[in-house]
Amino acid sequence: MQVINFVSSLAMPLIILLIITYGLIEKNKVFDDFLEGAKEGIEIVFSILPTLVGLFVAIGALRSSGVLDIIIRFITPLLNVINFPSEIMPLAMLRPISGSGSIAVATDIMKNYGVDSTIGMMASTIMGSTETTLYTIAIYTSCVKIKKTRFVLLAALVADVVGMLVSVGICRIMS
Repeated sequence: MQVINFVSSLAMPLIILLIITYGLIEKNKVFDDFLEGAKEGIEIVFSILPTLVGLFVAIGALRSSGVLDIIIRFITPLLNVINFPSEIMPLAMLRPISGSGSIAVATDIMKNYGVDSTIGMMASTIMGSTETTLYTIAIYTSCVKIKKTRFVLLAALVADVVGMLVSVGICRIMS
């Protein structure tokens, strides 16, 4: 364990030293390259900031309006038919939209049902097998200025649904 701690403590300084050494060997101006990269990074942050603000406002409105609860009550009969627990439905609905929102919901599920419960394991597996799809697509496409995502959104949301259904199924088999 001490070896791992030692190596991890040296990892970043060694990488920085390696980059500087490579720059000196290649006769590059390392600090100028660093400043150029930092400038490009700031430009990217400013270009995606409106998208991030819009997503955060929409997520806040969705969570505080009670729309999620209404939708869950409406689809509970369908969930019962496919044997999908309604307790994890808030997580299933927020996960494609918001990473921080889904972490908050998953934490709440863990507090209420326990980490070793079937519901807790399902929530954990869903968190690991799905993506914050809308957030990721919005950030990547706005960064490179793509307006039409065509079937990317549909394919990604289908992958999320499959990931959630398989997570529930596997957790039912394993428990």
